[in-house]
Amino acid sequence: MTIKYHPNGLWFEKTGEADYRVGVSEKGQDDVGEVMFAELSAATGQLLKGEAIVNVEGAKAVTELTAPFDFHVKAVHEEIEDSPELLNSTDKKDNWLLEITDFSEEEFSSLKDEAFKE
Repeated sequence: MTIKYHPNGLWFEKTGEADYRVGVSEKGQDDVGEVMFAELSAATGQLLKGEAIVNVEGAKAVTELTAPFDFHVKAVHEEIEDSPELLNSTDKKDNWLLEITDFSEEEFSSLKDEAFKE
């Protein structure tokens, strides 16, 4: 599957014809440091650009990751709240946040093919 990156610390993976998964990129992990607490703000349904996806507390920072685009949330990785250390994993099967749809191909194409560096 195709994975692309947004400068705010998120990765987007196309998982089907119109389905995507969103997670914390290496840049996002580095910005926050080792994650010790996570609280998901997003729920299933419409999420608008700028609305919170997750609040994260890490060794380096406390931050809120927000939606860089409008999309529909199909599923939320609720296990993150009980096991925030999953966000420290480099395995995208562990550190995903949302499964989304209604995300335009144009917006997906506008993302970078490589992870952002510091």
